[in-house]
Amino acid sequence: MFARLSVAVLILKISLATAYRPVFIYHGILTGADSMTHLVNRIQEVHPGTVVYNFQRFGGWSSLENAWHQVLEAQTNLKTVCDLHPEEGINMIGYSQGGLLGRAVLQTYPDHCVKAFISLSSPQAGQFGDDFLHLIFPSLVAKTAYQLFYTYVGQHTSVGNYWNDPHHQDLFEEFSIFLPYVNNRILSVNSTQFRDTLMRLEHLVLIGGPDDGVITPWESSHFSFYNTSYDVVPLHESEIYTEDLIGLKTLEESGRLHIIVRENVHHYQWHRSNDIIDSIILPYLD
Repeated sequence: MFARLSVAVLILKISLATAYRPVFIYHGILTGADSMTHLVNRIQEVHPGTVVYNFQRFGGWSSLENAWHQVLEAQTNLKTVCDLHPEEGINMIGYSQGGLLGRAVLQTYPDHCVKAFISLSSPQAGQFGDDFLHLIFPSLVAKTAYQLFYTYVGQHTSVGNYWNDPHHQDLFEEFSIFLPYVNNRILSVNSTQFRDTLMRLEHLVLIGGPDDGVITPWESSHFSFYNTSYDVVPLHESEIYTEDLIGLKTLEESGRLHIIVRENVHHYQWHRSNDIIDSIILPYLD
């Protein structure tokens, strides 16, 4: 009897040791949970038994609601998931806008249980470009969009909250209520928390590539962005890194920041390509 019990306990320990952490997935703009179905299925196919929480809220046009509103509401969902997995924790994937908002969810949740956060082609340093803009606001052009986005009305939209016009940085800092704060470019009473919560991660994975076609500049997926001459300032030369405003430098020095560049991948294929999922997403979903 004791021998059988010992074997049962051993099998239980092995199964717990080899189980994959649950995954929370945050969809992109103007889509919803259904758009992430392929990613969900692939994770569960290659990592059998993985519990996946596919974020259902703010699909379609509601994804344009104010970023802070979405973040604080999504935080309640993530907290519910964390309460279900207090010991092992979970991993999190945010695609496109969902990667930026998902990162902000972590920053506003001091006791989050996320171990690895994967930012999948997300405008972490902001967005500035006609191609992206015309997908949502066909009549706007990038050079004059600030006239809408850097207003009280414009800040009611998620896009306005992370629109980053390199030629109007004074207005960006004056009117933008979201991106300058979560990136600690403007200090607030929450700045220390915004940094410390990211420092809790075991892995921060930033994925993007030059053929994305939507995130502009594509290097924004790695926290790089335009200067006033439209040259992209590399991450390691940017203020957010050199001043370690949200902990990116510390994360990298401790081996926890992973910057991945993949060519020949369009924006809408990052979460639909088995090659991408298998080679650069699944390795971080232990």
